[in-house]
Amino acid sequence: MPISEPDALGRGAYGAAESLRLLNFARDPAAGHRKLSRQTLSRWLRGYDFGAGEHAGHSDPLWQPDYANDDDRIELSFRDLIELRFVKAFRDLGLALPTIRECFERAVEEVGDERPFSTRRFRTDGKTIFLDITRDVREGELVDLKRRQGVFRAVVEPSLRDLEFDADVVARWFPLGMGRRSIVIDPARAFGRPVAAEAGVPTEVLADAVAVEGSPEKVARLYEVSPAAVRDALRFEQVLAA
Repeated sequence: MPISEPDALGRGAYGAAESLRLLNFARDPAAGHRKLSRQTLSRWLRGYDFGAGEHAGHSDPLWQPDYANDDDRIELSFRDLIELRFVKAFRDLGLALPTIRECFERAVEEVGDERPFSTRRFRTDGKTIFLDITRDVREGELVDLKRRQGVFRAVVEPSLRDLEFDADVVARWFPLGMGRRSIVIDPARAFGRPVAAEAGVPTEVLADAVAVEGSPEKVARLYEVSPAAVRDALRFEQVLAA
């Protein structure tokens, strides 16, 4: 995983492959999630040219990422990753990029932050903000207020429940949910790689060790973590790989 900035330790650092693994993670794979491609990720982060001749144009990035994404390389900070989780949720609702951009810009104005979805303000006032920024949106069947309220509860709110905040911005993501905090994604630990919360061992390392050692119990003794944490890490990595 390349690290191109001196302060990556506190921000996290995710290359394209790891970013896509985490962005496409879903505790409930049957809930209508759409796989995000590298091309779509690049368009959101770097912008893109379209058309030709007098019809040519350019679409800017949704926001300026923490790291320079030059020469076809993609690298995200933890906060960028969390923002993209919510942008992906809008895409999963069937919204096109111009509509997502409009909603994002409304959220920036509403929250007063260039990356609004990773703020405590959005965590606290998310429903009100979501209803405001999706007003008049006719894609994805979001016109009706009752329908938009239902979409927030079903799609957006669950993604807020597994986040923990320090001060005004997101600090940690518990991908298995707050009720099961055995796995954590924390930019201050292992450059933001998913780790077993109790010991800081990357989930990928634990899952690979199970394949070698043959059982979670053996790996638990080897790395001095609980067997339950090893089993959670194994299941987590299996879902990421699906």
